[in-house]
Amino acid sequence: MAREQAMALAGSGKLKELWLRIGFVLGAFIVFRIGSHIPVPGVDPIQVAALFEQTRGSILDVLNMFSGGALSRLSVMALGVMPYISASIIMQMLTAVEPRLKQIKAEGESGRRKIQKWTRYAAVVLATFQGLGIASAVQAQSVNGAPVVLISGFQFTIVCVLALVAGTMFLVWLGEQITDRGIGNGMSLIIFAGIVAGLPSAVAGTFELASSGEFSPLFVFLLMVAVIVVTFFVVFVERGQRRLTVNYARQQRGNQVMQAPASYFPLKMNMAGVIPPIFASSIILFPASLVGFFGSESAGGVAGFLRDISTKMQPGELVYTFVYIGMILFFAFFYTALTFDPKEIAENLKKQGAFVPGIRPGQQTARYIDGVVSKLTLVGAIYLAVVCLLPELLIVNYNVPFYFGGTSLLIIVVVIMDLMGQVQSHLMSQQYDSLMKKTNLTGKSTGRKRRR
Repeated sequence: MAREQAMALAGSGKLKELWLRIGFVLGAFIVFRIGSHIPVPGVDPIQVAALFEQTRGSILDVLNMFSGGALSRLSVMALGVMPYISASIIMQMLTAVEPRLKQIKAEGESGRRKIQKWTRYAAVVLATFQGLGIASAVQAQSVNGAPVVLISGFQFTIVCVLALVAGTMFLVWLGEQITDRGIGNGMSLIIFAGIVAGLPSAVAGTFELASSGEFSPLFVFLLMVAVIVVTFFVVFVERGQRRLTVNYARQQRGNQVMQAPASYFPLKMNMAGVIPPIFASSIILFPASLVGFFGSESAGGVAGFLRDISTKMQPGELVYTFVYIGMILFFAFFYTALTFDPKEIAENLKKQGAFVPGIRPGQQTARYIDGVVSKLTLVGAIYLAVVCLLPELLIVNYNVPFYFGGTSLLIIVVVIMDLMGQVQSHLMSQQYDSLMKKTNLTGKSTGRKRRR
């Protein structure tokens, strides 16, 4: 369908704006990739790469994946947009419980801008905190007796923190520009670009392991089949809907009483999308990014306690699994409650003269919709937990590259589906505008003929 619309619009030049938007997104991706290769001033890139190689298989692999490999190079964009996402979680939670913030949110566009500004400030604070942790940790490290930092001390700490905070806020700005001037959600696309950037090396590494004999050809084949099956499963669930039948009250037109045809109200099977795993990863990564490099194995006191936490929060560990599942469940219900209000839906249906068969309009309809949404959210949360965790067990047990994890596949598939939907909507709106212009021209020419 989208191809037919594109063919119909191509001749009239209506695709120019769409191509400009897509071009802007691709240009932003190039800028992001260039920035992810610019190291923080004062570090030895070779020693940084060697240091990160020692932490392979840890929770830091997740942060490295989201940052497009920038963390393994200690780039200025090493933190990615995760501090901003963490700040967004905090602001959304505060908005849900703080009456004053609720009032500001209800102000419309001006309120949204205020909350967005405060979210940026919170992101700066979180990025500064993480930057301080990373700067302090890196200075204490060495590889084969060679220091990772060329010039340590207060000067490096300041430069490192400023570079990391600036890189994060630049990515936040770039994401907002993609949303406004490109197509799709900017933050999601930046995370998507970071994950996709690592896929070629992950695929090449897998085939290299197969050629060296560490992976059998059958195992590689089964791995590819598993990736395809998970992809189809994600598409199936993301497209799934629970349709609530909606009838409309009879309307009298003249001497006739007309019964409007029955309609339906669609509810997505996974109403929270990819937000729960991203939020869960952000919360888990925040402390892990601070303690992942800290201390030695024999460190005691606070440093030893932090290292114990970091060890328990590694992929494959039982604590990590339960915490991750719990956070996905929590954020699935939390985010759905923030974005979907059953009372508002029930009130709108009542105003339109619509009702769910067998359910009274108003409060009973709201309770009924809330019950359906709660069941769907539980199913969606379980689906997210299964998709995100089962492939990671494969990664831990068989040393498969981390980019084949469920979280990365989920984000890639959902972002692509969302992007395709927005492209199709753009094509349909362009087609509608073209049709309206033709209709107006036809109407004007008909009017002139009648005057003659």
